[in-house]
Amino acid sequence: MENCNNGPAAADDFKVVVPAHPLISHWISVLRDRSTPSHAFRSAMGELGRLLIYEATRDWLPTVTREIQTPVGTAVVESVSEMEPIMIVPILRAGLALADLATSILPSTRTFHLGMSRDETTLLPSVYLNKLPDRFPKGCNILLVDPMLATGGTVTAAVDLVKERGAEISQITIISAVAAPPAIKKLNQRFPGIYVYTGTMDQIVTEKGFIVPGLGDAGDRSYGT
Repeated sequence: MENCNNGPAAADDFKVVVPAHPLISHWISVLRDRSTPSHAFRSAMGELGRLLIYEATRDWLPTVTREIQTPVGTAVVESVSEMEPIMIVPILRAGLALADLATSILPSTRTFHLGMSRDETTLLPSVYLNKLPDRFPKGCNILLVDPMLATGGTVTAAVDLVKERGAEISQITIISAVAAPPAIKKLNQRFPGIYVYTGTMDQIVTEKGFIVPGLGDAGDRSYGT
């Protein structure tokens, strides 16, 4: 794992990026606090997601150069291309909160919901909603959003589904609030080269699949149910 704010980890690492920014640390602290009410938790998750997406897209957002007129003259400007929307794939339901502010920072996006649940006994994932496109556009960039990467079962199954729709690993970046070694190890084994941007790394996953100290059930805490 690399703790940095200016690029992904080296090729021989797990390619996990934990951006070093005080605001990311702040929103993680709000999310961890058991006394944080649901509405504040959901808001903090959105703010964290916005910061992580900012960091994750730093080096690959498609841009265009053009000439525009300012109030007092002409300027050559570089802006993000709106002809190549970023594909957002939040894993429901907790992923909705983490991806909520993506459209506030990215000029052009398309969102495809993926509903997955985890069996509390076997910890195996199942799909209850799949709104992925028949085929992802060739060369598009995809942000797969899953707040809690614990055992890695759900996120690896989600990557498989995205790949089945034509995406390459090089097109996929995972955004998470908290990640743990079992999930990162599984991702690295299954999908070498995939990048994960996360707010923090915790070292313990319980037998029931909860990250410790973590922040609890992200979906329940986001929506109060």
